[in-house]
Amino acid sequence: MYAAGALVAGVLAGLTIAIPVGAIAVLLITEGLRNGHRAAVAGAFGIATVDLVYSMVAMVAGGIVTSLMSGHEKPVELIAAAVLLAVGVNGIVRAARTSPPVEPGPLPRAVGATYLKFVGLTAVNPATALYFVALAATLGPRVSGAGAATAFVIGVFLGSVSWQLVLALGSATLGPRLSPGVRRLTSFIGFGLVSALAVALAIGAVVR
Repeated sequence: MYAAGALVAGVLAGLTIAIPVGAIAVLLITEGLRNGHRAAVAGAFGIATVDLVYSMVAMVAGGIVTSLMSGHEKPVELIAAAVLLAVGVNGIVRAARTSPPVEPGPLPRAVGATYLKFVGLTAVNPATALYFVALAATLGPRVSGAGAATAFVIGVFLGSVSWQLVLALGSATLGPRLSPGVRRLTSFIGFGLVSALAVALAIGAVVR
């Protein structure tokens, strides 16, 4: 596969993993609604950074990663479910304890802390890891050569970050236009969905 084709394939792969709305996407939207553009953009780049790193690992050591992950999907999914459930419950508790501000507006949040939070959450998300493991098994042999592999990885990042920025900027733009009560309600709904997805992930891992 030539570099141009690998770049296009990477963009499509990045969009494929980014577009389905899961727990991480819900958290990113909630971040934008609550904390504004800077925090949401930091979260978007945090998610895309993990996609970038995972795609690099997939291209360099896809076969090794596939063999290591084989048979260990259930523990990975249970750990991720526990982390997501903790995040969801903590968000619900914080939203219940925090009185909404008199005037609507984004809450202050350190950009670096938000970036690292989304890096960590995305890194333990089994859907992301398993996707790139499968990608390595299918596309790895076809993306040969340093130039094509580099183009593919860059494409994954561009595809992922473009969609994450759509979610981040869209929710951050909408947030200040909502009343304090509605913004608080969106926090309950967002973190409630994350908790529900975590429970569904754990149940799926146990019964599989």
